[in-house]
Order: sequence, then structure tokens, then C-alpha cells
Amino acid sequence: MQWTPEAEAAVKKVPFFVRKKVRARVEKEAQKAGKKAVSVAEVNATKQQYLQNMKSEVKGYQIDSCFGPSGCPNRANAADRLMDEVERMLKKEDLLTFLQQSVKGELKFHHEFRVTLADCPNACSQPQIKDIGIIGAAVPQVTGQECSQCEACIDACKEEAVLLDAAGPGPEIDYKRCLACGQCMAVCPTGTLSTGCRGFRVQLGGKLGRHPQLARELPGIYTEEQVLAIVRDCLALYKQKSAGGKRFAEIFSDADFKRMAGRYPAS
Repeated sequence: MQWTPEAEAAVKKVPFFVRKKVRARVEKEAQKAGKKAVSVAEVNATKQQYLQNMKSEVKGYQIDSCFGPSGCPNRANAADRLMDEVERMLKKEDLLTFLQQSVKGELKFHHEFRVTLADCPNACSQPQIKDIGIIGAAVPQVTGQECSQCEACIDACKEEAVLLDAAGPGPEIDYKRCLACGQCMAVCPTGTLSTGCRGFRVQLGGKLGRHPQLARELPGIYTEEQVLAIVRDCLALYKQKSAGGKRFAEIFSDADFKRMAGRYPAS
């Protein structure tokens, strides 16, 4: 559905963590009213109704993804199936009932447990500020194929993690700099660089609010099965330690992080 420039500007003023829901609701209400385009009047009316009925919209969790499934060329690892499995787990945990029993007063969106998935390190879905952030990863490896010294990998790597000595046999990877985006392998014409490991990075305990903090990243690259186990462990910890609506970031201690990192050996 088409949006007028004024309507687009108005919806951008809605807090980003509910903007997607508000936008979908605006279009739904406009279609019910027989509108062919969304104007600022529809945005304002729906926003007001939405905020007044926030309690009925809260479901206990939020799960978001990036634009990868829409055809983004930067995907390091597709998280489509993993997202379905994570959402199935979140529904099964019945976090809404947990929050209703834990929080005094009316539930709001900021009480919800938040998980986001991004298919590459560009992280458009902001995993760094969510309870659990999952990022697609593709780690390069050097094969036995002869390098043509074309330097395409050098140009592709924004982190300068690929080293190429003209007198040497081929590229070397500085894995401390590498973000596992997969771009160097994608442009290598000779197959000298290929995928050594494909999986997911996991970040835990991020949040915004009055005391914002970035999530901490578990070391290594994880399989889908490992990611699901980590999510399950985090949900159990959240239910065990959170009270009064405290966010996961507030109850996730250094000891919890070390235990989690030790429990799930990664690639």
C-alpha cells in the first residue's frame, strides 16, 4: 500500500521497537476503511488506538529479523529456519503468563523478552541491544587452490582481515579482525578462499532504556542446535532470576556469561 510522504514521516516518530507493529496495523486499518493510500490521519488515529490498548498487544516476547529473507546480497548465513524454531520455543515458554505473574500493574512492550536475528554482521535488526542477538556468520579458510593475486578479497574486506603478500603463496586471514561476513569468499575467482565454517554468532544481555548497555558476545561460531540450546538456557535463567519485570540484561551476571561460554564450546 502506498504511503504519503507525511505519513512516512509520522510513522518514523513512533519508537522503533513498536514501529513495525504500528505500520502493519495502520495498513490493516486503512484497508478495512477502503483507503488506497495511507495518509497522516490514518497514522495518527491508529497510533493513538494502539497506545491506548497496549496491554492487549503485549504477548510476552518480541522476535525480529533483518531484511535478509527479502533478498539482501550480504547474507552470511540464512536464519529463516532458526527463526521459526526460536519463535516456537518462545511461544512454548509462555512468557506472557510469567510476566503477568511477575510484574505489578499493566504490562508494556518494554517488559517483553526480545530476540533478534541478523543474517550478516551489518546487523540491521540491532542484535547488540536485545536480550539475545543472533548474527549469521561464514568464516573463510584458505584452500590449496593457487591464488591469482587479484586482490579482490582485499577490496571486499572492510576489516582489513585479509593479508596478501605479493611474494607469498596466497592470502592469510587475521581471525581476530574477521567478522565472518563471507564477502571475501564470494569475490574470490580462483577458490583460494572458501567457507571453512558457517553458523551463528550469539550476543547476550543488550538493552536500551535509562541505563543502556551493549550485549556481550559469546566466543566462537555456533550451529543452529547450539543456538537453540543457548536460547533455552537463557530463558530458564530469565524465569529463575527475573522479578518485577527486570530485563534479562539486568539479571545476566558475569558469572552467568562465563558459565554459558564454558557450557557451549563453539567452532
